[in-house]
Amino acid sequence: MISVVLVEPEGPANIGMVARTMKNFGFSRLVLVNPNITEESYSYAVHAVDVLEDALILESFEEALELFDLSVGTTGKPGKSYIPERAPLMPWELRETIRDYPGRVGLFFGRESIGLKNEELERLDFTVTIPTSEAYPVMNIAQSVAVILYELAKRKPEAKVHSLEPATRGEKDELVNAWEKLLEVLNYPKDAERRAIFVKIFRRFVGRAALYGREVHTLIGPLRKAAMELEECRNAER
Repeated sequence: MISVVLVEPEGPANIGMVARTMKNFGFSRLVLVNPNITEESYSYAVHAVDVLEDALILESFEEALELFDLSVGTTGKPGKSYIPERAPLMPWELRETIRDYPGRVGLFFGRESIGLKNEELERLDFTVTIPTSEAYPVMNIAQSVAVILYELAKRKPEAKVHSLEPATRGEKDELVNAWEKLLEVLNYPKDAERRAIFVKIFRRFVGRAALYGREVHTLIGPLRKAAMELEECRNAER
């Protein structure tokens, strides 16, 4: 299940155009965070007024984030200074990454003026960017939504594995916490700042992997066991 999330969209017309674009490609789940909806929004939605009327309206980015098992941030600035320690996917790579993923996926689009803030991008599982000309790299939000949804609409329907449930955000956090605990017991790296970077990179890896709940719990077990054994050995030496 894929939803389009507009974070504080500034142009009423753009909200309507996004709704229209979604219906063009067969998507209907729209989430709006602090939107500026006017009659102009409905006018530009044309025959997709139902998408706009059924949109879920929220007050904060955090509320929207809690709705999804997998969150994807869109950005037009893929450089390291904008997205620390991660390389964004291209739209066609995103399609393959979430192919047949049964969980709730949120595609987050930022404000027309500044996009998603760095602190917001940091909270998302991974990012996607659209390759554009350096002569004029900035795209209208409705155009960006169209390009990404076009790629996702090209997915070929295949049989889904219904016996597996996608990992929830809470389960992913448990896995990251287990990894963080192991590093703490190992005291590796000894530099606390470097250790925090190891945890951050692992969190990125977990987000991009689109894991299932069973897989996450399979990984948590050995990590916790290793941390416990090491702590017992350390206590026995004292």
